[in-house]
Amino acid sequence: MTYAVTLPETGTCEAWRNAARRAISHAISPEKLDWTGNHGLFDAAPLPTVPGPHEVRTRKDFLPLTRTVVWHKSPARFGLLYQALWRMSRRDGDPLSQADPLGRQLHLMSRAVRRDIHKMHAFVRFRELPGTAPRRSFAAWFEPEHNTLEPGSTFFARRFADMDWLIATPSLSARFRAGTLTFHPGGPRPDLPDDAAETLWATYFTNIFNPARIKLNAMRSEMPKKYWKNLPETELIPEMLADAEERVERMREAGASDPRQGAAPVSTRYRSSMPQAAELPDTLDQARQAAMQCRRCNLCEAATQTVWGEGSTDARAMIVGEQPGDHEDLQGRPFLGPAGQLLRQTMQQAGLEVAQVWLTNAVKHFKFVAQGKRRLHRNPDRGEIRHCRWWLRLEHRFIQPKIALALGASAAFALTDNDGPMNERRGKIETGLHGGPVLVSWHPAYILRISDAQKRTIALQQLSDDLTSVSRLSVK
Repeated sequence: MTYAVTLPETGTCEAWRNAARRAISHAISPEKLDWTGNHGLFDAAPLPTVPGPHEVRTRKDFLPLTRTVVWHKSPARFGLLYQALWRMSRRDGDPLSQADPLGRQLHLMSRAVRRDIHKMHAFVRFRELPGTAPRRSFAAWFEPEHNTLEPGSTFFARRFADMDWLIATPSLSARFRAGTLTFHPGGPRPDLPDDAAETLWATYFTNIFNPARIKLNAMRSEMPKKYWKNLPETELIPEMLADAEERVERMREAGASDPRQGAAPVSTRYRSSMPQAAELPDTLDQARQAAMQCRRCNLCEAATQTVWGEGSTDARAMIVGEQPGDHEDLQGRPFLGPAGQLLRQTMQQAGLEVAQVWLTNAVKHFKFVAQGKRRLHRNPDRGEIRHCRWWLRLEHRFIQPKIALALGASAAFALTDNDGPMNERRGKIETGLHGGPVLVSWHPAYILRISDAQKRTIALQQLSDDLTSVSRLSVK
């Protein structure tokens, strides 16, 4: 016996699932089902209205696939989905696998539907309808490749919930009125009024058109010509293409704008001709050149450049901060921002000449999070500090200072591998990983963040005292 199934134009997905469950529960094989609803067959019968004795077995990835394939235009879509469901219930291979012919066909159909929904979201153009109602009203005409109006219209219901609108297609229409989405029969294209907003949109489209980046095949792939007749901006494309060469020439004559500060180091870093660095540098200069190409952690990907230390190569004191800031990242030198200026001023007051020490950081790249045009500092984690400790050890090896000053917790951890609280360590000398003395002090950035004026003055005096101790200990 053959069973005929009739599915509605809307709510099709849920209707198919209910019918498929009943058919599977009665162990009705795929070849006995006519999903076209052809009741003209003499031996066709409707599906049983109550579930059968057989258990319905499926997989969690079958439902998402069903929710796209059911909207495909192919009349065979319901039968193919049922074949997959039947095979899953019989544990007959993997009908959802891309390696299975049935699974491959279903995934291709699903991909085509998803792409059609994406095109609908991109290419529906509403025109405002005249009226005096409190809510503004709009209408649009669209010609989808598949039956995608129902699944695609929920996007517009969320995005344009404060207005009434109609999307008409040849087979179905979606109407959103007073917050309720309903579906109605389709028909020919309605006579829609002109919309003044289209002129504004065409002006914007013309001004963002870049003739130097025209790839016609790519453009037609993303904006197929079948949609052009319903898009107001496409009327401008032939004229803009005809004028493309002249516009490119005018762009060349206008010249390029100045690159952002720091663009040159980024460009240099990624040039193919960049020399290979020594694996184990023999000199401080070789170490600096190798650090410019550092890939030991991911911080190099966002930072402008490596910020190497600077100062006297035979310095008797090394001052280690946490990491470069925004100013240092752009200029490629340590301690140039507000915290660096405070450090340099305090060093001068403590009688410690900048030119006589080696200034560097525990981490050589700027770690930040972008917020608009600003780049906000983020503390490096322990893994990043350990990765960068390689460079700090090379600096210490070639400089060979008598004492190192650790400014802040990150620098103290890099030099001593001790991450204890700073309140208990400030002003004390510890033994570094290199075996030499390390004096722990406040980072100038921490001092600048102290809101209480009295506490800030005390912390600044403690930093000054520690710098004086470094000056005294480095000459012994």
